Amino acid sequence: MGERVTIRDVAARAGVSVATVSRVLAGNYPTSTASRAKVLRAVKDLDYVANAHARALAGAGRKTIAVLMYDVVGAFYAQVAQGVEMEAAQHGRLTLVSSTGSDPARELALVQMMREQAAEAVVLVGGVTQDDEYRQRMARYAEVLAAAGSRLVLCGRPAPAPDVPALVVEYDNEAGAHAVTSHLLGAGHRRIALLGYQPGNTTGEDRLAGYLRALADHGVPRADAVLHGVGFGQNHGYRAMRDLLDAADGKPEFTAVFAGDDRAAAAAVIALREYGLRVPEDMSVVGYNDDPVAGDITPGLTTVHIPAEEMGRTAVRRALSGASGTGQERHVLGTHIVIRHSVRPLRGGSAAAGAGGALD
Repeated sequence: MGERVTIRDVAARAGVSVATVSRVLAGNYPTSTASRAKVLRAVKDLDYVANAHARALAGAGRKTIAVLMYDVVGAFYAQVAQGVEMEAAQHGRLTLVSSTGSDPARELALVQMMREQAAEAVVLVGGVTQDDEYRQRMARYAEVLAAAGSRLVLCGRPAPAPDVPALVVEYDNEAGAHAVTSHLLGAGHRRIALLGYQPGNTTGEDRLAGYLRALADHGVPRADAVLHGVGFGQNHGYRAMRDLLDAADGKPEFTAVFAGDDRAAAAAVIALREYGLRVPEDMSVVGYNDDPVAGDITPGLTTVHIPAEEMGRTAVRRALSGASGTGQERHVLGTHIVIRHSVRPLRGGSAAAGAGGALD
């Protein structure tokens, strides 16, 4: 394999200076038609590929949008990334996706790297534990990115202080939990177990708040709430469901389950079947997120739809809108229930709760 062609090789082939080649490739400096033609001909003949890092440092690199998220395999994160990529492509931008595993040190390193690479926007995705350290970290990110001409975008994350120059795109998490819990209450259920949520995590806390508010709105005492779980996902949902069933010797007093997310809900269905309990005949189950698993399992899972792809699209659209980055901008998207077949009315409940379809 031959040596890499350099900008000096292009200049020598075209019979012009390196500075002239640089101006032609940058496209933002005046050059003569003849010089431009010579340079482009030499680039073609030599199959020259510009050094992307050098061009970025010169302000002439391809514009990029960076997406940093917990992982790249979860349906929610994948859908947000898809929305970012699709919208970025429409604006001629390249999308860079990285996972952090919720490691603040890795997140900091990636934000710094994206700042050095002159990314137009850095999108951070997903729930966190909101404390003073988090708020201070987001303020630092926003300030250093703004100083570099970039923008911090928080997607599905809590907003920092109002004076922090960040773009916040979120969904009404609490309202979704309130709606799906109210759906169970409307079907006659009064003892509803909330499991698999993540205490301290902003996503989990908002869903807990919506659940408790729905109970209060329907006159169900706080003492009748059944709370159990230490995290989202399949493993946590399964373990939480097994714990509750073990404690009740397989005969729980609650008649419905609101799982913290759809993977936890699907795992809860498995655990219930292991105890000989059928869904929805013996136990109604609902989830959250409207992940693909919700429509794939039997019975189809009633859940809350999150506009994940639209969040990604909105994040890019607003970040590139040209709006001032000196203040905070917030956008809240709505959620809605997707009704399938995992809820059965109790005696006196609404018969409509078992119908298929979507409730907006």
